[in-house]
Amino acid sequence: MKRLIIITLVLLIAAGYITTAYFKNLNPPGLSTNQVMSNIPNTAALILEYADEKSFYDIFAGNDLPASVIGPQSLKDFDILRHTLIESTALNDFFEGQNLFISLHPAQGDSINYLLTIVPTKEFDNDDFENIADIKNPGLLITPLKINGKNGYNIYLKQPRKRFYLINKGHNILTGSFSKELASQSAAYTGTKEHGFALLPAQQNTHALANLYINYKQLNALYKRFFSYDAGMFKQFRNLSATAVLSLNYKSDALMFNGLTTINNGQKGYLNLFLKQKPVQNRLKNIFPSTTAYFTSYALSDIKTYTTALDNWHKQTSADEIQLINTIQNETGVDIRHDIGSDLSNEFAIITTRFQERLGIISIKNGDRLLPALLSISSPMSENSGRFNYDKIPYFLFGDSFDVFKKPFFMILDNYLVLANSYQELESYRESYINRKFLVKMDDYSRFDNLMSQRSNILFYLDIKNATPVFKRDMQKDLFGIFNSNTSGWQNVAGVSYQFTASGDGFYTNFCIGKNSESGDKTDTSVNLNEQ
Repeated sequence: MKRLIIITLVLLIAAGYITTAYFKNLNPPGLSTNQVMSNIPNTAALILEYADEKSFYDIFAGNDLPASVIGPQSLKDFDILRHTLIESTALNDFFEGQNLFISLHPAQGDSINYLLTIVPTKEFDNDDFENIADIKNPGLLITPLKINGKNGYNIYLKQPRKRFYLINKGHNILTGSFSKELASQSAAYTGTKEHGFALLPAQQNTHALANLYINYKQLNALYKRFFSYDAGMFKQFRNLSATAVLSLNYKSDALMFNGLTTINNGQKGYLNLFLKQKPVQNRLKNIFPSTTAYFTSYALSDIKTYTTALDNWHKQTSADEIQLINTIQNETGVDIRHDIGSDLSNEFAIITTRFQERLGIISIKNGDRLLPALLSISSPMSENSGRFNYDKIPYFLFGDSFDVFKKPFFMILDNYLVLANSYQELESYRESYINRKFLVKMDDYSRFDNLMSQRSNILFYLDIKNATPVFKRDMQKDLFGIFNSNTSGWQNVAGVSYQFTASGDGFYTNFCIGKNSESGDKTDTSVNLNEQ
């Protein structure tokens, strides 16, 4: 018996040693992801992490989607930097296979900049870099640089005629950027334990092809660099106090990320109202007009739970709801929470069309039963339409997404309630509805729809072709010129989607960027700046 116990202990020790050695191999010694990201300036909204090795680049060889998203010129600059400075020199021994972090930061004016951060495989000495600088290389010129007290190098790449600023931050962390402003910011940044990003467990991180880290609180600053006018696109996500880490799944015709969005403690935003819901089949999108530029749709599994949460949310954010309900009931006899709210179904959406029309569409249980109550609090326009006589009714019934409708027009079409800020917009949608001119019938959207999860609670979708005229109005003028050019790459993109599905105290998240069909005309989305 004693011998059996000894043998068992020996086997357990051996198994522990083998397991430790195995996982140590998967995650070799060096700075942790947390330590590296703590040294990235906290202005970052997005950070992409992947292993800087040939196999990763081979996967995307011949795939034009990354260039379409990042920008052909930016990707070309990175590629030249990698080939000229790293792969063609002794520096390759320091960086091969190490995880590279590319962070996106808002810059002064109307632009954004990229910062690259990496930890060499072995202790990096400035002498190593100076040895590279001493070797004649026709593709680059390297000179020492001192910036905000840190040692660095000014690397002039002759082919794109650009300077890359490389900084040694100490602790074996190197950062660099084509922006001297961002390189200087990085050199001055001392790091913090609270870097504002959620992280994957170490072993899960090891097996991911690439990871995308998101700090939602920084998205507004990034958004303002692209858009001079805020029409509310992606608004609810931008206002979220949360973080996400999403892993890349390879697909030849799409960039697909999925993972978890974690709500920060104490966050009381509108999207929190959906945390207690279960995933629901998304059916309302089947009647969105073919001219849809972007939409955000919401789906509920438990309407009563949502309504209760919405009432509590209104009490915390506004004192006007009770006063409005009482005023309407005293003047019309209609209790909007009961007489209208009880007939609302489980899906609603906000839609913006390529003509900058704004629509609200709500599924309802019985249009014939709901219509009299709506007409009682409205000025009639036709037998099935009118205009509300009171402000902010949609906002109190559906929440923050509907704050764009102050005193809207409405129309009942079968079992759908449609809202708009003008009667012409309602008539335009009615024509689309009667003639079945729907987005789901468009080839590129139909293909894209197959990439999305068919069950979720919150879904944002952006149609690149239809959104281009909207971007002409809303986007910074210089950036729109770049976006709309035939060389920007965005003509190769069909759409972008972002989905939330309630999961515990957060949301399971799907993020997808899909290509246009191969047979599509790649210049279709260009817009003549002299038109419209």
